[in-house]
Amino acid sequence: MSRPRRRSAATIAVLLPAAMLAAGCAGTAATSAPAAQAAPPSPSLNTSLDTAAGTWAAVVMGGSATQHNNFWQLFIRPAGSTRWKLVTPPGTADNGGLVLAGSGGQALVTGFRPSQDLTYTPLIQTSDGGQAWSSLNPLDAALASAPDALAVKPGSGQMLALLDGGTAEEAAPGSTTWNTLASQQTLAATRAGRRCGLQSLTAAAFTPAGIPALAGTCTRPGTAGIFTPGNGTWQAAGPVLPAALIRQDITVTRLTRTAQGMTALLQAGSGPDARLLAAWSPGGHWTLSPPLPLYGATLTSASFGPGSTAAIITSANRGQITTGARSAWLPLPPLPLGTATLAPSPGGTADALAVRDGTLTVWQYAPGGTTWTKVQVINVPIPYGSSG
Repeated sequence: MSRPRRRSAATIAVLLPAAMLAAGCAGTAATSAPAAQAAPPSPSLNTSLDTAAGTWAAVVMGGSATQHNNFWQLFIRPAGSTRWKLVTPPGTADNGGLVLAGSGGQALVTGFRPSQDLTYTPLIQTSDGGQAWSSLNPLDAALASAPDALAVKPGSGQMLALLDGGTAEEAAPGSTTWNTLASQQTLAATRAGRRCGLQSLTAAAFTPAGIPALAGTCTRPGTAGIFTPGNGTWQAAGPVLPAALIRQDITVTRLTRTAQGMTALLQAGSGPDARLLAAWSPGGHWTLSPPLPLYGATLTSASFGPGSTAAIITSANRGQITTGARSAWLPLPPLPLGTATLAPSPGGTADALAVRDGTLTVWQYAPGGTTWTKVQVINVPIPYGSSG
């Protein structure tokens, strides 16, 4: 695969002309933007995503990452089926992790994060539910290690990418050039960014109207850092938080587009007082789930399923699921050993994808149950030693 020509050094996207952005930021030069800092831990790239093709899941399998024996695998549970199958794109090193972006219908774009000597991000697409794959022009940079670091505008091919260094880039449909849309520093210098106290960027997505959206961590209490462009600058587009959380710093840990609109996960506070909320927006108004206390645990995996379902795993190895707006989080039975991610299904059911070396075991939960039922085992050929 040949590498693309170096992307443009433009500092804003075509949709945000320089003159307009300057006008939107006029009078702010004396106010210094918050310095870019390391982002709080993101959920792992072990995740699942629901599209018209079915439910996709990315999990890491194999052995030690230090010995380059960790190989990321992609699975799909086709729409209407209860069985998973392996559809990992062939021929591309995937030790660095996979980032998934649904692009409408049966299509999916997968970003392969750089690892070892690889310095750019290969992008591979399918238009038939993973039966065949083809290469797109790669991103000449390292994709961020975040589940929502890549987004595709359905029906157009326009893409957004969040890079390791905290810069968001975009590529026009069919373009071979990526241009800078915003960075943490430029967005933090806008009025909306200053009100948030933007510390880092965590996600990129397209709204139901096809407008780019960026999300991040705010250091000004009570502000959910979701932003969209408008009137030549960036504007706040996040939900209004309940009064009980207005004194808490907010991190948008996930932001993605689903069939129902935008879905987000917000963490309010940190440490023992941290709480998690799911948020849904069909376009404009947001609806929030009740807050879920984390009791000192951290979010390790988060997935979105059909409808408005969402499921999470915490560092305490506990699973929780919510079935939609204003629905309470429901605790799941103790997770099977090795569970990497959850794949929620309609009605509160869920599959737990458990990994041991090269074996993926699928366990199923039915609402009201107290145990998990083993329903499938997939043995994946792992090329140990091939990446050393």
